[in-house]
Amino acid sequence: MNDSIKFPPMRRVVTVHDHNNIAKVGLDDNAPSKKIVGQGIVATQLWSTNGSPVDIPVGENIEDGGARIMGTAPLPLGCRFTALDIPPGSSSSMHRTETIDFAVVVEGAIEMDLDNSTVKLQQGDFIVQRGTNHAWCNRSDKKARLAVVLVDAKPLGIGNPVLGQTKAQ
Repeated sequence: MNDSIKFPPMRRVVTVHDHNNIAKVGLDDNAPSKKIVGQGIVATQLWSTNGSPVDIPVGENIEDGGARIMGTAPLPLGCRFTALDIPPGSSSSMHRTETIDFAVVVEGAIEMDLDNSTVKLQQGDFIVQRGTNHAWCNRSDKKARLAVVLVDAKPLGIGNPVLGQTKAQ
């Protein structure tokens, strides 16, 4: 892995309604919650929800759904919007969550290893990952960035999935 690869901060813009129910920007900053998840892979939490349907209270004083400290999976009935920055030569561990994941390759190229196959994905490709065992592998010489939304799903009863967890910050 090339330690000189740097990933820029991720700006997020979150909208709210003011006291007159006028739409405006409530947060415009860099995502506050990011962590190294192995081999230099950086996972940045952009937002998460507690359940469905989502409670979207009116007002400017909102909980920052991106500041929660979470595991890989979202909370029960919730979702998680995250970005993965994967340096060249890095890969995640093989894992499975009880989620349906919607992902897009924002930058670079990535390979998704499944149990018995691999699919090569390029910038602009979209993925619908339905609770399958997988690993993200960057076998290129350039960094890769994925944007991923994980949505809690009913248990499949297969293997040992990574479960959702959260800690107060």
